[in-house]
Amino acid sequence: MPKLKVDGIEVEVPAGATVLQACEAAGKEIPRFCYHERLSIAGNCRMCLVEVKPGPPKPQASCALPAADGQEIRTDSQMVKAAREGVMEFLLINHPLDCPICDQGGECDLQDQSVAYGRGHSRYTENKRAVTEKYMGPIIKTIMTRCIQCTRCVRFGEEVAGVEDIGAIYRGENMQITTYLEKAFKSELSGNVADLCPVGALTHKPVAFEYRSWELKRNLSIDVMDAVGTNIRADSRGRQVIRVLPRINEDVNEEWAHDKTRYHVDGLVRRRLDRPFVRKDGKLVEASWDEAFAAIAAVNAGSSVAAIAGDLLDCETMYAAKALLKALGSDLIESRQTGMAYDVSSLGAVAFNPTIAGVEDADAILLVGSNLRWEAPLINTRVRKAIKKGAKVFAIGPEIDLTYKLEWLGDDLGLLGTLPDQVVQAFDGAKKPIVIVGPGALKNGFGGALALVEPMKLVRTLEDGTAWNGFGVVHTAAARMGALMLGYAQAGGIADIAAAAPKLAFFLGADEVDFSNFENSFKVFIGHHGDKGAHHADVILPSAAYTEKPGTYVNLEGRVQRAERAAFAPGDARDDWTILRALSETLGHTLPFDSFDELRAAMVSEVPALGQEGLARYAWKAPALAASASGPVTYPVADFYLTNAICRASPTMQRCSAELLHGEDFAEAAE
Repeated sequence: MPKLKVDGIEVEVPAGATVLQACEAAGKEIPRFCYHERLSIAGNCRMCLVEVKPGPPKPQASCALPAADGQEIRTDSQMVKAAREGVMEFLLINHPLDCPICDQGGECDLQDQSVAYGRGHSRYTENKRAVTEKYMGPIIKTIMTRCIQCTRCVRFGEEVAGVEDIGAIYRGENMQITTYLEKAFKSELSGNVADLCPVGALTHKPVAFEYRSWELKRNLSIDVMDAVGTNIRADSRGRQVIRVLPRINEDVNEEWAHDKTRYHVDGLVRRRLDRPFVRKDGKLVEASWDEAFAAIAAVNAGSSVAAIAGDLLDCETMYAAKALLKALGSDLIESRQTGMAYDVSSLGAVAFNPTIAGVEDADAILLVGSNLRWEAPLINTRVRKAIKKGAKVFAIGPEIDLTYKLEWLGDDLGLLGTLPDQVVQAFDGAKKPIVIVGPGALKNGFGGALALVEPMKLVRTLEDGTAWNGFGVVHTAAARMGALMLGYAQAGGIADIAAAAPKLAFFLGADEVDFSNFENSFKVFIGHHGDKGAHHADVILPSAAYTEKPGTYVNLEGRVQRAERAAFAPGDARDDWTILRALSETLGHTLPFDSFDELRAAMVSEVPALGQEGLARYAWKAPALAASASGPVTYPVADFYLTNAICRASPTMQRCSAELLHGEDFAEAAE
C-alpha cells in the first residue's frame, strides 16, 4: 500500500488508488466534474488539477494519476489555484447565464465550484456558442448549450444502464452530446443521468420549472414501486410530494433509482379517493364515514371475513387488518393477489438469500423465469457488475434484452431437470453460484425451481455451516416479504380464500385481484386510488398513499426498513390503520391500540424481526416439492411503467409506456 503526503499530511491508500482518492483520504476537497466514483475515469474536465512531486513542474489531473509511494501532493499551492481558475474560466466561456431560470439552480456543481475555485470575472468577450436542444424522450429535458462535455451521461449509459444510446458527435469546440438520431433514451434507469449531470444540461422534464430546491422539505422514505426497497428522499412542498430522489445505500440501491421510482409522483395527486363511497342501486354514491361503517356492519358476516393485501402496503396496515380479522374469528388473509401459490413454510426459501449486493460476487448465475430488467432493475445492474468480473450467466425463459450477454437455454421450465453440461460444469466449479427465480417460474408452482437445489449444490454451504446461500427469489411487490412474515399466506394462495366464499372481503389496496371470484362477497376497498379495486367495491374507504404515512417495509432480501411521512392525504382520506381501528369499534371488536407507536409495538411483539432495521436472516428449510415444473415461461410484468394504481394514474408513466414501449410518437412544441 503506497504511502504519500498530501499538503504535509501522510496517508496510506490501497494499491491502485488514484491521487484524487488519496487527497480525499487526507480530508482535502478536490473539485471535479467528469470524475464519478461509480463510473470509469475520463479525465477530460481538468478541474481536479493538483501539483505532484516528483513529476513535471505543471499541474496534473488527480483523477487519472495513480497514487505512488513517496509522492508529495499539493492541493493549495499558487500553481494549483491559478490552474483551477483557468479551467473554470474556460468551462464558462460558452456557458449561458441561465442560473435564474435553470432547474439545477441551488444544486449545481458548476455554481458551487465557480464560487469556490473560479476567478470571479472573465476575460472572454466574444460571442458565446449555442447548441441546439436534443430530444431524449419523456424523462430527460435537454438544454445542451449548458453542457460542459463531462461525458458522465455517456459513461452511465454504457457502464451501468447497459444502453448505448447516448454518445458524442463532432470534435473539439463543436463536440455535442446526443442520443442516436435524437431518439428517446430507452432505459428504465434514464433519470439517473439528470442527477449525474453536474450542470443544467440534463434535467427532469416532468417537473421542469415546478420548484426551487430550497422550497422543498426533505423526507426519508422507501420506494414501493418494486420489491428492492430503494432508499429514497421524497421532497415535498405543502401537501404535495414534488419529486423523489434516491438516497445512497450501498447494500440496496447504491445511489441509483429507476424511472418508475422517480417519476410516478404526479400520479399521487390524480385519481385520488378522498371521501368514502357506498354502492346503492348499483352505483357508488358519496357517503359519510359513519354510513360507510354502518353498511359494513350490516353485512353480519360473523367470522366469514377475508383480507387481501395489495402490493404497496406497509407492515403496520397489514398487522392491523390481521388483528381485526383475528378478533372476528377469521384467519383468511393473503397477499399474493395475482394467484401465485408456493410453499412459505420456510421464509428463507422465498427470500433473495444471496443479498442484492452479494450478486456482484457471483461467478455463475442462472435466471429462471425472470425478466430482471423490469422486475428488479437495480439487481440487473448488479448482474452486469458480476459479468464484468467474469461471471457466466444462463437463463431459462423467452429471450429478451437484459442489457448484457448471456446464454439462453430455452423457455420451458422442464429444462430444469435436464440442464446442459456447460451449466452444470459452471456451477460445480463456482465458489458463489446463484439461481435467481423470478415470478415467471413461481406462478405455476415452486417445485420445479427447487429441483435445482441438489444437482446444482446451491445450498451445500448451508449444510456445512458457512454463510453462502445462492438461492434467490425475485418478488415484484414491495409488501410481499413483510406480508409473508405476518402470515399473509394460504396453502393454495388466493384460490383458498375464493373457495371459502367469505361474506365480507377487505381489499387493502389490492387492485390486481380477479374480482370475478368474489362476486358473492361484500367487497370493501381500503385504498388511495380509483383503480380496479374501487370499481368493484361495495364500500370504498379512502386511505393514505405510501408517502402520506409512516411505515415499515421489508424488501425481497428480508431487509427491514422504515419510511417517514412526507405529506398528508387529501380530503377525508386517513391512514389505513386508523380506518381499521375506527371500524373495529363499529364491528364491536375494538382493537387494542390507539396510536401508531402502540400499533408498531404490538406488531413487533408478535413478529420481533420487524422491530429491528436491517437484514433479517431466515432459517433455511426446503419447501415441500410439487411435481417438477414444465411448460413455457411467461413474464408477468407486461408493462414496466404501469404496474400499480399510482403509476396508472401518472401522466408521465402513461407517456413513457406509450412512447418507449409501444412506439407512439409525440410532437414536441416549438420553443
